[in-house]
Amino acid sequence: MPGRSPPRGRRGRRHSRARPPWAGRPRGLLLLPGASVCDGAGSKPGALAPLRPGAMPAGNGTGTSSRPEPVAPEQEVPGERPLFSAATYELLALLVATIGMLGLCNNLLVLVLYYKFKRLRTPTNLFLVNISLSDLLVSVFGVSLTFMSCLRSRWVWDAAGCVWDGFSSSLFGIVSIMTLTALAYERYIRVVHAKVIDFSWSWRAITYIWLYSLAWTGAPLLGWNRYTLEIHGLGCSVDWKSKDPNDTSFVLLFFLGCLVAPVGIMAYCYGHILHAVRMLRCVEDFQTVQVIKLLRYEKKVAKMCFLMISTFLICWMPYAVVSLLITYGYSNLVTPTVAIIPSFFAKSSTAYNPVIYIFMSRKFRRCLLQLLCFRLMRLQRTMKETPATESDKPIRPIVMSQKAGDRPKKKVTFSSSSVIFIITSDDTEQIDDSSKHNETKVNVIQVKPLQG
Repeated sequence: MPGRSPPRGRRGRRHSRARPPWAGRPRGLLLLPGASVCDGAGSKPGALAPLRPGAMPAGNGTGTSSRPEPVAPEQEVPGERPLFSAATYELLALLVATIGMLGLCNNLLVLVLYYKFKRLRTPTNLFLVNISLSDLLVSVFGVSLTFMSCLRSRWVWDAAGCVWDGFSSSLFGIVSIMTLTALAYERYIRVVHAKVIDFSWSWRAITYIWLYSLAWTGAPLLGWNRYTLEIHGLGCSVDWKSKDPNDTSFVLLFFLGCLVAPVGIMAYCYGHILHAVRMLRCVEDFQTVQVIKLLRYEKKVAKMCFLMISTFLICWMPYAVVSLLITYGYSNLVTPTVAIIPSFFAKSSTAYNPVIYIFMSRKFRRCLLQLLCFRLMRLQRTMKETPATESDKPIRPIVMSQKAGDRPKKKVTFSSSSVIFIITSDDTEQIDDSSKHNETKVNVIQVKPLQG
């Protein structure tokens, strides 16, 4: 019959059941993934975009689109959207910049003092230099990455930068706490057991500290846990959120080996040090002055080290508590605001350690004053010295002699800046000014300052 389509085979009828995507739609239109149709005035969701004649849909040649699938808000990659307001990021940038500058200047000052003054080069101070070196590296590498991210309101570095930030921050932090542990043990054997260490012992201990720290921070690089972006999106650390048994075991042993054990050793050492110092108070009355001064010095050093450890733990303990909450499934309690405060508080430890060295150690304090006042003293000395005049010329030589033939004559010239004390064993002040005789006797010489 006219207008009736020819009969279709079984295969044709089977394919006719499935409607193609473009069935029932205007010709010249093609539905693209994620596209919308323009009606001439604008686009409407779910509509179709007209395809120009001769144009091919965007793709990779296989019929599939090369555009990435949109990411759901709950699956968005951390660091891609701002987690804080613009004012908060500016405040964080100012804070981290202040911490970085103070840490850089203070730790660099400690290294300069140790290099310039030989009296500071002791085995004990070598541990302080090691702490300053690790804190200086944190100020240079770790703080700078966080500062740039604060300026851009997100994490701006790639995966390699994230790994480096987590590795370096963990490495230098472990070096600091293990050096403090070695310092506590050194004070313990010095005060309690009356043993003195040498430089070889200090260098061996520092070598073991760096190897121990590298072992823990290198494990995530080899597959035992990993370094990922933290909740606040401004730094990287170990993956605390992973529930994999392999990662969880690393976190547990990491806390035991790098926090619990060092704190236990330090508490044991300083507890015995304070007990020994308290026991020495009862014999302080009948000890010599030198021994009393030595005991007071040891007590002061013990207080300094104890204060260093206390402040270190105060700054790092909140970060450890937050990390444990995330590890054991309480991440819903840790918001970005809660996570950023302990992180920045821990970074501040790089700035206050040198302040403790300088203000609690008399040697460091004196060397610092000498270093700062050296140029000022030279400037004042230069200003006091006026140009040479007739009255400032060298004084006429003073001839000191006794009997002729005893000793050759000695000439002594006094300048305007010299302070001379002449002491004679003879109490008499007999002066015979007969210069023409051979027996001239001078017992006391009075030198008056020049009149300008």
